[in-house]
Amino acid sequence: MKLVVLVALFGLSLAQHNPHIKHGRTSIVHLFEWRWADIAEECERFLGPNGFGGVQISPPNEHILKESPWRPWWQRYQPISYKLCSRSGSEDELRDMITRCNNVGVNVYVDAVINHMARGDGGEGTHSSCGSWFSVYTQDFPSVPYSSLDFNDNKCYTASGNIENYSDPNQVRDCRLDRLLDLALEKDYVRGKVADYMNNLIDMGVAGFRVDACKHMWPGDLDIVFGSLKNLNTMWFASGSRPFIFQEVIDLGGEPISSKEYYHLGRVTEFKYGAKLGTVFRKWNGEKLSYTKNWGEGWGFMPDGNALVFIDNHDNQRGHGAGGASIISFWDARLHKMAVGYMLAHPYGQTRVMSSYKWDRNFVDGKDQNDWIGPPSNSDGSTKPVPINPDQTCGDGWVCEHRWRQIKNMVTFRNVVNGQPQANWWDNQSNQVAFGRGDRGFIIFNNDDWDLDVTLNTGMPAGTYCDVISGQKEGGGCTGKKIQVGSDGRAHFSISNREEDPFVAIHAESKL
Repeated sequence: MKLVVLVALFGLSLAQHNPHIKHGRTSIVHLFEWRWADIAEECERFLGPNGFGGVQISPPNEHILKESPWRPWWQRYQPISYKLCSRSGSEDELRDMITRCNNVGVNVYVDAVINHMARGDGGEGTHSSCGSWFSVYTQDFPSVPYSSLDFNDNKCYTASGNIENYSDPNQVRDCRLDRLLDLALEKDYVRGKVADYMNNLIDMGVAGFRVDACKHMWPGDLDIVFGSLKNLNTMWFASGSRPFIFQEVIDLGGEPISSKEYYHLGRVTEFKYGAKLGTVFRKWNGEKLSYTKNWGEGWGFMPDGNALVFIDNHDNQRGHGAGGASIISFWDARLHKMAVGYMLAHPYGQTRVMSSYKWDRNFVDGKDQNDWIGPPSNSDGSTKPVPINPDQTCGDGWVCEHRWRQIKNMVTFRNVVNGQPQANWWDNQSNQVAFGRGDRGFIIFNNDDWDLDVTLNTGMPAGTYCDVISGQKEGGGCTGKKIQVGSDGRAHFSISNREEDPFVAIHAESKL
């Protein structure tokens, strides 16, 4: 009997690794801090038509409203209740967005903040996104309801009540992360409230969750919460489908809490991926692109089936989280397009693309003093809509990297080559590399300080292909470079190191 239960639980957790992305799609985009109404429109006008498989949304629950600093992005990560009204919109707007995205084949993944409630300096009152009263002083959140009985203060033995030593797993999981009131997830009552919140979203049609701060929760507690979740809504997903779980666990090596403790529960964010690839593309510490021939597990990353990979995320593009200065974001647009292109061409991991907004940076002693700034906002603190320019880029401070031609076209590349093995590797023993994906695609990079001029075996069928980086296939022609593949599968590539985008990619569907 015990064996049957174990097998059943193992099956459940394996199912939680499956993102349920619709056939022919492969990648997720994080539309950070977008309003629900804008995400609904973006699913219909851009994400669906361009083959994006899913969208990660900001936390939809009621959160604190901070006046100092004025409406920072991180107020979304200080829950007040599990009511579904946030700076992104109302519950009705959330429901409408989930329905409309699902209807065009784009899954919705919710950023779930279940480790904690608001911070110890959050005061009390009704300064919250739904107007609910709360008190962090008395640990009273009546809209859940949670009381002082539902927090971990009795288990934390530090003088401050905060995590003081990251080498102590008990502190990391039982004390407050940066003064955030730490929920007692060992209690059935708390687990039930968290599961109710997540199940409400599953009923609405979400496909899964990015679970925040998992390192700060015991895997056994998470196992029980995830096991309490319903199967996905059969209006859009196959009967018996389990919610996709990907867990934020920052593990660059050398910490007592390892990402492998969470593998059995779902996928895990592989923070080493963006940190290492950033170092490689920046050519720091003597790293070279040619060294990535065994990229992925060969670099000590987690097993492929457990990994959620990304070049940057909303934390580390601001210098928070993991990776430090090596992280490549939209501020380094040329390198960012190359790194994201490499990620989308390479078969390792479940890929997520970042979509950001700009802010005025102000560095003092190497630290950005404005890393707190929230999304483009009106004078009352409400989030501005995302306007689309005639050239399909975004305006009003929204960056929208996912709309950049090079990144959008590489999302398509990944869809076209999906399931094909890496093949036909070439490198110059420096920072010029190329590889194919079976006979369905081929990509070549020049990240050296000199020109590339080479003829290579692409493994592709003979014909004329449009490079999807300098342009794309439109009508019967190419808007950018043309690549001629001969009957022997070989093609000539010439890439100047001074080009705006010193890489070239072709795939089966870019053939004339």
